[in-house]
Amino acid sequence: MSGSRPFRLRPPRNRPDRRAIGWWLLQAIVIALPPIAVLALLAWLISPARFWLAMPAVVLGVLAACYAAVMPGWRYRVHRWETTDIAVYTRSGWFWQQSRIAPLARIQTVDTVRGPLERMFGLATVTVTTASAKGALRIEGLDHELAEEIAQRLTEQTQSTAATAGDAT
Repeated sequence: MSGSRPFRLRPPRNRPDRRAIGWWLLQAIVIALPPIAVLALLAWLISPARFWLAMPAVVLGVLAACYAAVMPGWRYRVHRWETTDIAVYTRSGWFWQQSRIAPLARIQTVDTVRGPLERMFGLATVTVTTASAKGALRIEGLDHELAEEIAQRLTEQTQSTAATAGDAT
């Protein structure tokens, strides 16, 4: 590949939208609440097994509260993204952080997703699908208008890259 610039694995520069913290917190609550509520209801209804049903509900409640208190802020501090004229960069993860680069020539599709909770917060997720065995890159917690702009820009850039460089898949 003479004349092309090398891809350098570096930390992406952009953070998710600050509203993503609330979105991630609400996700944690929505996931944790049903099993806790079912156990608590069963403990209330079944008196002989009250202790054996209430104890797991309390333990799950404490674990869920710890998770909800830590996870959104941690994700906000770790998750990063960036798009350039040559690639899409992402970084995600908790303890094992994963940094990925998708060269524009490898991009096959660019999608935006706005689930019901994301819509409540005015957010969206951009999914960049490549020919990689690792799967798609996801940029979560973006302002929905910014997500549309990124999808449009990447689509235009990949079309011009494919026209000049050929299909790299």
